[in-house]
Amino acid sequence: MTASLTLGPVLFNWPVDRWRDFYARIADEAPVDTVIVGEIVCFKRAPFFAQAMGEVVERLTAAGKTVWFASPILVGSERERVAMRDLVEADAGLVEANDMGALALLAGRPHAVGPMINVYNEATLAWLAGRGAVAVSLPAELPAAAVAALARAGRELGVAVEVQTWGRAPLAISARCYHARAHGLHKDGCQFVCGNDPDGLAVTTMDGQPFLTVNGTQTMSHGCLCLAEEMAELSAMGIARFRLSPQAMDMVRVAEAFRAVLDGRRGGAEVAAELGGLIGAPLVNGFFHDTAGARQVAAGA
Repeated sequence: MTASLTLGPVLFNWPVDRWRDFYARIADEAPVDTVIVGEIVCFKRAPFFAQAMGEVVERLTAAGKTVWFASPILVGSERERVAMRDLVEADAGLVEANDMGALALLAGRPHAVGPMINVYNEATLAWLAGRGAVAVSLPAELPAAAVAALARAGRELGVAVEVQTWGRAPLAISARCYHARAHGLHKDGCQFVCGNDPDGLAVTTMDGQPFLTVNGTQTMSHGCLCLAEEMAELSAMGIARFRLSPQAMDMVRVAEAFRAVLDGRRGGAEVAAELGGLIGAPLVNGFFHDTAGARQVAAGA
């Protein structure tokens, strides 16, 4: 089973030129196998990226990357439902479903399942496989024992099971926009203030301690999930797909580092130390070690 790297969709509101240039560099330089594209957090952002989508997909495909298309996390209007239906019916490539509505539309045809859908046990995985899922990216909050059980079930079902190994962990989505509210604005008149925070807006507790990260309507971890040191354990479980979630940093360097770990050319601890100095946030891996997600558990502890 050959190990592969997946680059998840950009979750933040980057200017379209930056977004386009990001994918051009990924196409030309990043050792990733699958790239997932699409605006999944806020439907209001989608038109900005739609104008460049064809160019981005063409460049990624020409570079030998497999391109998948991600559905929105939360669909709340008729326009959004129509857009999601159009995405599914376009048949431009494999769709990664991020909500139950997309799963309903994709039933009976090959598709992927994103980490926004809660796949916590073997019965859920089997149900998804029976409806056409060929790949499932697990939620970031699962502990190692659950990942191992789902990896075994995935092998039996013929479903590729994927684990996120880099990037802020997605925790929740809301119909309300936290970013707008933080600036005294309503969602309908948000002025796209989320674009001021290309890596999300830090949330602190009342006593000033870093707590979470806000990305428009999405809540994410404050710390950056990093499972570089757990890659060998994940591989031994049978995990062969490893997901990197884009952050506002040199993601080519991140991809090269994780590829080096997969190839046995670098150690996970060395890579974690290097990347931890670049992200501007603490590294965390607590969920995997069955403790608070915001903790960083030392290897072998």
